[in-house]
Amino acid sequence: MSTFDLSFHLEIFFRLFLAAALGGFIGWERERKNWFAGLRTHLLVCVGSTLLMIVSQHGFSEVLKPQFIVLDPARVAAQVVSGIGFLGAGTILFLNNKIRGLTTAASLWAVSAVGLAVGGGLYLAAIATTLLILLILAGVKPLKTKFFHHSKLQRIKIWSKEPLTFVFLEKIATKSQTNCFLRKIELKSEAANQVTLLSFQMTNPADIFRLVDYFNQLPSVEKVEINGI
Repeated sequence: MSTFDLSFHLEIFFRLFLAAALGGFIGWERERKNWFAGLRTHLLVCVGSTLLMIVSQHGFSEVLKPQFIVLDPARVAAQVVSGIGFLGAGTILFLNNKIRGLTTAASLWAVSAVGLAVGGGLYLAAIATTLLILLILAGVKPLKTKFFHHSKLQRIKIWSKEPLTFVFLEKIATKSQTNCFLRKIELKSEAANQVTLLSFQMTNPADIFRLVDYFNQLPSVEKVEINGI
């Protein structure tokens, strides 16, 4: 813009600070969970997306001439949607046979959309989306934990005087009255003891302690140790 328009620049400041506030709310929720992408990362993504949207809308106004130059104001902002994927990928980890960080990557992608909405002047949509994101991140997980029980793989290490056969171990899992399934057996030898590594899949994590108690009652077992996967 060739002349200084105070109201226009105040509007720009308002959009940037609103983006910082909304991004900060979402980042704070991730920060308290000790994720790598926390408060500062979400703040930067949201404010940066807002500024890119503002530039996309107003940054080329001086060079536009309707009869000669026509620009699509959505092209710069559209690159945020694809570009944020590289940042989100950095938060995804494959650790201990589990994929972690998908929710944080999704929150970064969503907070960039909030920034674009603020930059486009869609304040009500941005605020409503922020509240929904916070509800999803903080409120849905307890419901998910309560109503959806996912099977977890647990490992038990047993030192025994004699080898434990697969059939014998299956019978023990049944007699211990636990909802678990034997998935893998590894056998090793240490001095005079036979070491057996058992991988069980179970829906209730407390069942692992019942199994340990049951194994400890066997006369041939010297020691039992839990190694969670």
